[in-house]
Amino acid sequence: MRATTALPPVLTLLDHQIRWQILTALARSDRRVHELVRVVGRPINLVSYHLKRLKAHGLVTERRSSADSRAVYYSADLGHLRVLLAASGDALHPSLNANAAPIAADAHLTRRARVLFLCTHNSARSQMAEAILRHLGSERVDVISAGSEPSRVHPLSIETLRAMGIETSGLRSKSSTEFIGQRFDYVITVCDRARESCPIFPGDPERIHWSFADPSALESEPERRRAFVQTAQQLQVRIQLLLAVIQRENGQRPGKSSPSQ
Repeated sequence: MRATTALPPVLTLLDHQIRWQILTALARSDRRVHELVRVVGRPINLVSYHLKRLKAHGLVTERRSSADSRAVYYSADLGHLRVLLAASGDALHPSLNANAAPIAADAHLTRRARVLFLCTHNSARSQMAEAILRHLGSERVDVISAGSEPSRVHPLSIETLRAMGIETSGLRSKSSTEFIGQRFDYVITVCDRARESCPIFPGDPERIHWSFADPSALESEPERRRAFVQTAQQLQVRIQLLLAVIQRENGQRPGKSSPSQ
């Protein structure tokens, strides 16, 4: 059997310092182009060129901000990148398949990480994120969601979560002011408006932004239902990746002590 000598395109794509820096930045949080320019430390035209290359290969996606239509948020499609890297490893040797095993439920952690999801109304995106992380995180995390203008839990949030086999009892719309002064390890905004008005929390938590459109904003009922399902699926992928980060970092982040409730 003859070996395949062609270098997988994803490896060529990643073999560039600027593209690697962009993906590294977007792996932790969605960002606007001027934020990427600041992180990478290169001119905007150069950053834009490499963003275009990454977008062309499906490793980066973009979405116009719902808070400011002039702004665009860029996101790393880590699920797609994982598939490409797995295929690259498998092409070299089956034993190098990059598909990571699921995190063991009894994996050793020094303490439970605290995660806060923030949205505007704490009705859809942040509620689903809270429930999904609690479901997947088991005993590894304490998770809360809240909103700057809390309203109610959207019925389609409940319906979508239940269809995924995820517990929904106890979900309620909460104000972010309830948690001012509490310590968190990760504060994750899941809507653009919430990011712009995110309050300050003690202990220097890592602030992460996931730019999701509001699934409840669609007028057509069939489209709205599809949007809730798609949003929940995308949240699940990101949360699985977040758990891998928590697994690696929990107990190793300097200055982080077990927070009081």
